[in-house]
Amino acid sequence: TAVDGTSGATLERYENYWNGTAAAAGIDVSFVPDGTARAAALRTDEADVVEAVPVGQAAQIGQDLLHEVPMPRTNTLYLNTKDGPFADPALRAAARQALDTEAIVDRVYEGRADVAAGLLGPAIPYAAEGRDTDRYRQALKGRPAAGDARGTKITIGTFTDRAELPEVAVQLQQQLEAAGFEVELDVREYQYIEADALDGAFDAFILSRATVLDSGDPVAYMVSDFSCTGSFNISQFCSAEVDAALDRAAKAAPGEERRRAIIEAEAAVLAEDAAIPMLHERVIQGELQGVENAVRDPRERELTTAETTAAR
Repeated sequence: TAVDGTSGATLERYENYWNGTAAAAGIDVSFVPDGTARAAALRTDEADVVEAVPVGQAAQIGQDLLHEVPMPRTNTLYLNTKDGPFADPALRAAARQALDTEAIVDRVYEGRADVAAGLLGPAIPYAAEGRDTDRYRQALKGRPAAGDARGTKITIGTFTDRAELPEVAVQLQQQLEAAGFEVELDVREYQYIEADALDGAFDAFILSRATVLDSGDPVAYMVSDFSCTGSFNISQFCSAEVDAALDRAAKAAPGEERRRAIIEAEAAVLAEDAAIPMLHERVIQGELQGVENAVRDPRERELTTAETTAAR
């Protein structure tokens, strides 16, 4: 019934709705881009349901109010395979070996994330099972040995819109410098850095990437990011072997055949070190006591439905 610019909206129950009457009389929505302010709204009982509580604020809130949901979202280091130092596979391997992703999960995400085993995380249940094959392991054994990174200058870009990424960048900088790289960081808002990332302006780019969207099928994401004609190919990557694997996955029938082809395509990408998956994020959703039937959506699309109610 009302929209206040970018700050909020008011919804009221429509008694004659064709698909049943909503349980709640209405919803007052506040659009709060600042994560600290969202957390404060939950902590002070100003909001019944809060989306995306930042990891850094979670310890200050009663743990019974927080719900962690594994997301089909992977925090990934994309390496520029076309220009600069990471055109050398040996230096890409050196970067991969330098990373301590468990330390990043512990220090930046305070344990509220999952160390990446691949591009696809625990929100995609068949991924772990698909990796437990000799064929998958053999593909990764073919990766090149790490080269000598001493004195290699690289620039890493990332953005501020997801609160943890700048801190992830600092952790990566320290780890890569310990391996001999000389690292410069470029951190901006996403709207001001995306074009440069897609143009290959950075040697590496840290991206929190949704790996499935509407369909629940990762093939479109993989084609977009890792095929020779991909529209979101931050790695500037092109490989005949990977394109062939992606083509097989795209043509595979839904079900076990397609799932197997997807995991084999993942192995083909990882074998080239075009991208280094670091961790799989969890969305932390806040709900006051008395809230019922709020939606805990791994895709971060829904919070409430007609069945959602609050105590007040």
